[in-house]
Amino acid sequence: MTDIIQLLPDHVANQIAAGEVVQRPASVVKELMENAIDAGASTIKLIIKDAGKTLVHVIDDGKGMSVTDARLSFERHATSKIRSADDLFQLHTKGFRGEALASIAAIAHVELKTKQDHEEVGTCIEIEGSTIVSQEVIVTPKGTSIAVKNLFFNIPARRNFLKSNTVELRHIIDEFHRVALAHPNISFNLFNNGSDVFNLPSSNYRQRIVNIFGTKTNEKLVPVDEDTEVLKISGFVGKPEFAKKTRGEQYFFVNDRFIKSAYLNHAISSAFDGLLKNGTHPSYFLNLTVNPQTIDINIHPTKTEIKFDDEHTLYALLRSAVKHSLGQFNIAPVLDFDRDATLDTPYSYKDNGASIPKIEVDRSFNPFKEGDAGLGKQTTSFKRQTQATSHWDGLYVGLESKGNDSPEDFSEMYFESEESSSSLFDDENEMDKVQTTHQIHSKYIVSAIKSGMLVMDQHRAHQRILYEEFLQNMTIKEGASQQLLFPLQLHFTPQELVLIEQLKTDLQRTGFVFSNISEASVEIIGVPVSVPESEVSIILEQLISDVENEVPDSHFSATDLLAKSMAKSLAIKTGQTLKKDEQEHLVNRLFACKEPNVSPTNRKTFITMSVDELDKKFI
Repeated sequence: MTDIIQLLPDHVANQIAAGEVVQRPASVVKELMENAIDAGASTIKLIIKDAGKTLVHVIDDGKGMSVTDARLSFERHATSKIRSADDLFQLHTKGFRGEALASIAAIAHVELKTKQDHEEVGTCIEIEGSTIVSQEVIVTPKGTSIAVKNLFFNIPARRNFLKSNTVELRHIIDEFHRVALAHPNISFNLFNNGSDVFNLPSSNYRQRIVNIFGTKTNEKLVPVDEDTEVLKISGFVGKPEFAKKTRGEQYFFVNDRFIKSAYLNHAISSAFDGLLKNGTHPSYFLNLTVNPQTIDINIHPTKTEIKFDDEHTLYALLRSAVKHSLGQFNIAPVLDFDRDATLDTPYSYKDNGASIPKIEVDRSFNPFKEGDAGLGKQTTSFKRQTQATSHWDGLYVGLESKGNDSPEDFSEMYFESEESSSSLFDDENEMDKVQTTHQIHSKYIVSAIKSGMLVMDQHRAHQRILYEEFLQNMTIKEGASQQLLFPLQLHFTPQELVLIEQLKTDLQRTGFVFSNISEASVEIIGVPVSVPESEVSIILEQLISDVENEVPDSHFSATDLLAKSMAKSLAIKTGQTLKKDEQEHLVNRLFACKEPNVSPTNRKTFITMSVDELDKKFI
C-alpha cells in the first residue's frame, strides 16, 4: 500500500496559518501595530483605505531592522522575542510566535521599508503571496514602514466572506482603541481614505480615554487604584448613571495586553450590583499587572484570552477594588457606623460662620408695679399671640338654626372623585364587550380563532407592526414629528457621530429633527410621534450598535436596518401587562401587516393550534 501522508508545501502551510492569524483587515492592523510597539516606537501612524481591503499601512519610528532581519522576518516561526520554551512564561512583548508577517505575506502584496538608526540607507522588500519580488537598498527614515495591499487577493473565497466597509472599519477602530489605550505614552494617528480620524498625542491614561471617547467622558470616570502582592489594579470605571445598553466601552488589559474574560467581567458586574438599570452594562478601563509566570498567553491564536493560575483570587480583589472606589467617591451608598448623620452641617449653611446670640432685656420691668403684675408686660422681643376668649358667646352671632326639614339643607351635594387617567383606547361599552383575547405571563397573547386558537408573541408582533410603519414613513417621506419643549443634547464618540451623520437623512424621514451636530454632541429638537423623549438616547445607541455589528450584505439598505433597529428598541417588551383593548388592537394590527407571520429578524410572531390538536392532548 502506498504512503498517503505527505508534507505540505510552504505556500500552502502559510495560507493555512494565515487563516488562524489573519481573519480580517483588523487582524493585520493588530499584528503590525504590536510589532511597532515592540520595536520601541514613540509615534505610530495607521493609514487604511477601503476599510483595510485595499491598504493597511503602518509607519513607526522604532529601532528598525537590518538587511538580514528584514528578509528573515517573513519566514515562519522567525521571532526576536523568545529563545527557548521557558521564555513563554516571561513574556514582556506583544508578538512572540513569529507567524504574523509570514501569514500576511502569504495572502497579500506586502512592501517593507526599514532602517536602523546607525545605518545610512535602509532596505525595501516587496512580496506577493509569499514570493519575494524584489529587495533593494533605498533611502528611508529611521524605523519601519509596512504596507499591506489587496488582502486575500489569491484567496477570493476568503475575500468574499468579508463584511461591508462599515463593519470592517468598526473592527479596525476597535483594534486601534485596544492598542492605543494600552500605551498612552505613545502617539497614535489613524487616517481612513485620506481623512484624519484620530490624532492621539502622548498623554496620561485618563487623557487618552478622553481623547478617544470624547470630552464628555471625563465626568463619567471613577478612578480605581489597588496594589497587592498578587495583583495591581489601576484605571477607571464609569459611573452607573452613564451605563449603556451595549458593551462597547469595556476594556481589560493584563500587562499592557488587551484580553477578553467573561469571568473577570462578572466581577465588575457584581461590584455594580444594585446600581445599574436593568439591561445596562458598566464601562471600565482597567489595567491589571500580574507576574508573567502566573499567566499563560499562548492559548488562543489572537492572544486575547489568557489562563490565570488563580482566577478566584483575582475575581475577589477586582470586585473589592471596584466596590471600594464606588463607595469612596460617593457613587454607591455606604454604611459608616462611626459617623452621626444628624451632626452633619446642612449644605446651605456650610460656608456660613456661627452667629453670636443676642439677648434683649426690658430693664424697666417691675413685677410689683401696678399694671405689671401677673405675667408682667410683654417685651417687644417675645410677644405671645393669644386669642381673646372673654367674649366667646359673640362667636355664634349671625348663625341661624334651621330645621332638618328645611328644603335648603343639602339641596345640592358634590362628591370628590379621583381623576380618571386616560387610556390608550376608549373604554366605552366595556361591559358589553366579550373578551376574546387573554395574556399569559405578560408575554403571550392567546386568541380564539375559527379553527382553534392562536398564540402570539407580543414583542415580536409589535416589532413587525412598527417595522412596516417606520419603513413606510421613510419610503414615502411623511414621518410625523413632535417638537420638544427643550432641545435634547446627546453626547457620542467621534466615530459614532460619523455614523449618525450618514444616517441623518433616514432619521429625519422617520420624524427626528436635528438642530446641530457638532464634534462631540447631537442636538435634537423633534422626535417621531411614537417615540418618548426618554427613549431617544437608547434608540440611537442601539442603532449605532446595529450599524456597526449587524449590517448584512450590500443588498440590505440603511433604511431597512434603521427601521429594524427602531422597531426593536420601541416594541412592547416581554413582561409588560396589556389591557384587553390593547391586546385586541395588537392582534388586529399584526394581521393588517403585509407579512404578519415573521418578525423583522425572521422569527415566528405567532403559532396556531387546531381543535383536533387540542383534543389529542387529552387522549
